[in-house]
Amino acid sequence: MEQSNKAFSDTLVKSLRGERGHLPIKNALLDIDMDLAGKRIEELPYTIYQLVKHMTYWQEFLLLFAQGERPELPSDVKESWPVEEGPSNEEEWKQIIQYFLQGIEQACTIAQTVQLDKSLEKWPGESPGGVLRNIASHNSYHLGEIVLIRRLFSAWPPPTGGYPA
Repeated sequence: MEQSNKAFSDTLVKSLRGERGHLPIKNALLDIDMDLAGKRIEELPYTIYQLVKHMTYWQEFLLLFAQGERPELPSDVKESWPVEEGPSNEEEWKQIIQYFLQGIEQACTIAQTVQLDKSLEKWPGESPGGVLRNIASHNSYHLGEIVLIRRLFSAWPPPTGGYPA
């Protein structure tokens, strides 16, 4: 892997997992139980559960592009948001979190193994690096919302710590 690709790869991995600008994504999610995940604040448009499902939807969609596939766009962005406000049970919620975190690790593997600036055949004008950067920024954006919701429910910081507390 050439030097510039390696440097970009390292930066992407840090951004995908979470560092410096915010705590690791897994630290903000792993201690959330199904009750907190589905808890609703009237003034907010979604729950933590809905945010994580939305993040997973687009992460999965973009990972397909990063791997050279061409997934079908939803007819409406609303399709990326679940109607249900929370998981049906604790096991389902834990599986959702694990699946989301596995997607992050899949993105990191791609970042570490492909030529990041190579043009994607099925998405002209885009590269694997650009797609992975999109995943990182989208996840980071919604992670901030999750942290804010946790604060509103006095469920912050997580046991692993959070800054600022």
